[in-house]
Amino acid sequence: MVIIMEDKATEPEIQNVVEKIKSMGFTVHRSDGIQRTVLGAVGEKRDVDKRNLELLQGVREVISITKPYKLVSREFKKDDTIIQVGTVKIGGDNVVIIAGPCAVEDRQQVMKIAEILKQNSVSALRGGAFKPRTSPYAFQGLGEHGLILMREAADKYGLLVVSEVMDVSQIPLMEKYVDIIQIGARNMHNFWLLRELGKIRKPILLKRGMSATIEEWLMAAEYIMAGGNYQIVLCERGIRTFENYTRNTLDISAIPVIQKLSHLPVIVDPSHGTGRRDKVRPMARAAIAAGAHGLLIEVHPDPETALSDGAQSLYPEQFNQLIFELNDIAKVLRKKIC
Repeated sequence: MVIIMEDKATEPEIQNVVEKIKSMGFTVHRSDGIQRTVLGAVGEKRDVDKRNLELLQGVREVISITKPYKLVSREFKKDDTIIQVGTVKIGGDNVVIIAGPCAVEDRQQVMKIAEILKQNSVSALRGGAFKPRTSPYAFQGLGEHGLILMREAADKYGLLVVSEVMDVSQIPLMEKYVDIIQIGARNMHNFWLLRELGKIRKPILLKRGMSATIEEWLMAAEYIMAGGNYQIVLCERGIRTFENYTRNTLDISAIPVIQKLSHLPVIVDPSHGTGRRDKVRPMARAAIAAGAHGLLIEVHPDPETALSDGAQSLYPEQFNQLIFELNDIAKVLRKKIC
């Protein structure tokens, strides 16, 4: 259920409703909007008489949420969520660009990419220190050393660090070096990991699973929010279909669907969504035109020698051109690339 308080509801009135909700066996999640406070009552109890809450002082309306996801829904929070990470805002009128190599390879590579990002006024450096690979013989990443290199480069050029966590045991390491923790497509259904990430207060970038429906994707976000971490950025990265010309089928239509169903910001990864360098730029442009709050782009100083996903990584000059094109699209939409 969602309990919407009156505009002028006092703090004692709000706390009284909170205690009543708890006494009914629910967990309470509070959202303080610009005009009013909204309380989410989350739990397994059913057949609750809403009148017990509607008659309390300060309550404006009680709404039953029929969707399986509660906290990520528009019913719980009408206004768009804007996530502040340092000086960077994700959501609203901002279009955040997160870019970098698929995998961190060495210091020279990371420093070069960070310099390119800074020249293009990009906000965040992405890179894999722990790489989930289909083959056990493929490059698995540099581990903590890779995170150290990313942190060093990001600090030098004033960037945020985004990297993927693979296991619960890696969370303390990620908290030490990373500004935004990424959940990859393979781990979207790793509910134990999602629960643990709900306990921390770092922003989470949650990628859609390769075969996940939109509802399943939102339910994964619900796991994190139910733990108390409301800082979630959804990332559409393509889904598996019968088509095999591209690596995945990038679901651009998911952007407006998510924005109708949820208050969370949504960004797009056209690199994994297509798996082909020549398709990344047009799909990136399409994503921003469709209303995405940002992009996750793979760029490498020399993609031909990349240890991971070189075929979908842009050359620096291609990345520079893409940023130029995105600025033009953002101006039309009255948004700002950052």
